[in-house]
Amino acid sequence: MKKLDVLALVLLIIGGLNWGIYGVFDFNFVDYFFGKIWIDRAIYFLVGVSAVYAIVAWKSFCKRCKVSK
Repeated sequence: MKKLDVLALVLLIIGGLNWGIYGVFDFNFVDYFFGKIWIDRAIYFLVGVSAVYAIVAWKSFCKRCKVSK
């Protein structure tokens, strides 16, 4: 499951940065790179799924962090 955790984290970082830049500069990276085609919706969907996964797996993330210290 560690690879899935890393993938979810990367997608959440990308989504968070995109929203932050959009909020400050009114510039959307996903639209800029992919345009208004189905890929941008897929990316937004994957970021949303990653957020739900992170919420559901939060306790296991915390347990693994405590064990690894």
